[in-house]
Amino acid sequence: MKILNICGYSWDIGGPPKIIYDHAIVQMQLGAEVTILTPISEGQKVYSIPEGAKVITCKRHWFAKIWAEFSPELYQWIKKHGNEYDIIHIHGVWHFGGVAPYLAGIKTPKCITIHGLLDRWTIRQGYWKKYIFGQLFQKRILKNTELIQINNTDEQADVKRFLGFEHPNVVIVPNGMNLQDFKKLPVKGNFRKKINIPDGIKIILFLSRINIKKGLDLLLPAFKEVANQREDCWLVMAGPDDGYLSETQAFIRENNLENRIKLVGMLTGTEKLEAFADADIFALPSHSEGFSIATLEALISGIPSLLSDRVGFGEAIRETNAAHLVELTPKSIEEGLHKMLDNEDYCRQLSKNGINLVKDRYDIELVARQLFKEFQKIRN
Repeated sequence: MKILNICGYSWDIGGPPKIIYDHAIVQMQLGAEVTILTPISEGQKVYSIPEGAKVITCKRHWFAKIWAEFSPELYQWIKKHGNEYDIIHIHGVWHFGGVAPYLAGIKTPKCITIHGLLDRWTIRQGYWKKYIFGQLFQKRILKNTELIQINNTDEQADVKRFLGFEHPNVVIVPNGMNLQDFKKLPVKGNFRKKINIPDGIKIILFLSRINIKKGLDLLLPAFKEVANQREDCWLVMAGPDDGYLSETQAFIRENNLENRIKLVGMLTGTEKLEAFADADIFALPSHSEGFSIATLEALISGIPSLLSDRVGFGEAIRETNAAHLVELTPKSIEEGLHKMLDNEDYCRQLSKNGINLVKDRYDIELVARQLFKEFQKIRN
């Protein structure tokens, strides 16, 4: 089977490149050939390439500021080569690459993964552009695609609401992760030393893109209140700027929190694992996620986590008590942080439950094989 993935495949994109990477490894073990087609801008760094896979890069056009990922070069490539594949896997719904195979008349069966991009909060951001785009392209494309992959029942409701009817070919396949990558974390203390946080200070780690959708408009004021009441914790924010860095820096400056909040940029590889090893609490009170890979990584690392139920698998988290779930208010987050900082037994139980949840349900070997079987069905 020849599989073509279409997605922004760079380090600054977030979760989808990691999802593609992990699925590609299993798909190639099952005998597939995997190609990743990505638009790219000058200065962007292509994400890690799975050994044996191929990445095709195409230049983004200036019009990508209006239509995400717009690339005439990508369109020409897909028009020439799209029918050479058995499956085209499109990641996301609002970008040009997801429309290009349909505009080019490619007959190859297609799977679209929603990645949480049809939920109410996301659609409200840039509503009129998405409304026009949806009427022109996306509703018709989703209606006619052979397979829609979603991560949870919330997305099932989102698809139905967007289309106005129940699509007949929707499958729930959650995201997964390679558990071996987190089998042994680095020794504690390395990350703390690098960023000069004293011993005895608890680290609250936010690790994701610096984007308002991640709940930073709630987490920052919540932590300000916590910091005003106690001196035993710092907030460490790790991730690339995705539209909210200047607001974050202004908040820190205006509230004199320079000695309580550290911005450390994007962490990858060993540096990220060192951060997980030293974190006392992981915080991601997100407004909207397709299925948060960072949350999976935090849970399997054993970090007691404070989350909203919008991280993509809130139902499973609530069912297993795998994290402290908060409402989307600063007060709820503040109260949750106090509870976790003050109750080590509670945190130990959350840690244990989180590890068990990921091991039981989100091993990449299980979920990638499930999606591969769905690909076999639509190819046949």
